[in-house]
Amino acid sequence: MRAPSPRACPRSLRGLPVCLLALAGALVSLASCNSQLQPMESREITFQGQDFTVVSLDLHREALTLHWKNPDTGQPFGDIQTLREWGAANGKRLMFAANAGIYDQSYAPLGMYVENGKTLVPLNLFHGNPAAGNFSIRPNGVFAIYRDGHAAVRTSTDFKADSKPVDWATQSGPMLVIDGKINEQFVHDSASTKWRSGVCARTPYQVVFAVSDAPVNFHTFAQLFRDKLDCRDALYLDGSISQFYVDGAGYAGAPTFMVKPYAGIFTVFADQ
Repeated sequence: MRAPSPRACPRSLRGLPVCLLALAGALVSLASCNSQLQPMESREITFQGQDFTVVSLDLHREALTLHWKNPDTGQPFGDIQTLREWGAANGKRLMFAANAGIYDQSYAPLGMYVENGKTLVPLNLFHGNPAAGNFSIRPNGVFAIYRDGHAAVRTSTDFKADSKPVDWATQSGPMLVIDGKINEQFVHDSASTKWRSGVCARTPYQVVFAVSDAPVNFHTFAQLFRDKLDCRDALYLDGSISQFYVDGAGYAGAPTFMVKPYAGIFTVFADQ
C-alpha cells in the first residue's frame, strides 16, 4: 500500500495534512491504550551497592487500598496469596501488594489503621522504649489517603494536629525522612541490617514503595528515599517479613520462609 500523495491528502487550517494529523492522533491513542495496560511502574535499582525493588503508583489511575480481614468471614487475610485468591474469586486481579504497618502479638495493627473510611484501630501515641521495637523509635508516622484522593506521610503528632478525615491509613515507624532530613536516630554505619520496606508520597498523587532485596540498615534505607527517590517525608513499614507482590514479576523482598502473617496489606486490584 502506497502512502497518499500530498495532493491526495487535504490540509487542515494550520497547513498540516489531515492524514498526518489523523496518523498522529492514532499513535497518541495507541500509546495511551498501551500505558493503561500498565497500572504501575515497577523497577529494580541499585543504591550504595544495595539492590531494591521500587514500585510507583499514580493515584489518578490506580486505586490503592488496604485490607486486613476477609469481609465474608471476618478472619484476617494474613498473607498476600490468600488475599490474591479472594480477589480472584470476586473478579479482581491483584496487581500489587505489600505488607502495611507494624502489628502486635495478636496480629492486629499496633498503630492507627483506617480501611475504607472506617477507623479500626485508633492513633497510637504511646512512647515506648525504642529497644522494644521499631514502632517506638521517635518519631513514628502515618501514611494516609485523604477524602479528596491525595496521599501524604506525616509524623503521628502532625497527623493528629491536622484532624482531617481519611479513607485509608496505616501507622508505622519510625519515620525515615522528615521534611527532607534523615531521622536523627539512625546511625550511618550501623551494623543492624534487615530486609526493610517503606513508602512515601513523592507528590500528592504519586506514591512510591521500596523494599530491599537484601538486609540494609536504617540510614541507607532512609537515604534511598531522600536522595534517590526524591521523597521529603518517608515512612518505614516493616522489617524482615516485608515482601512486595507485582503481577507478572512475582515476589520481592524477604525470603518466603521469613514471612509471618500480616495485619494489613496494601493492594492495587484490577477488574478481570
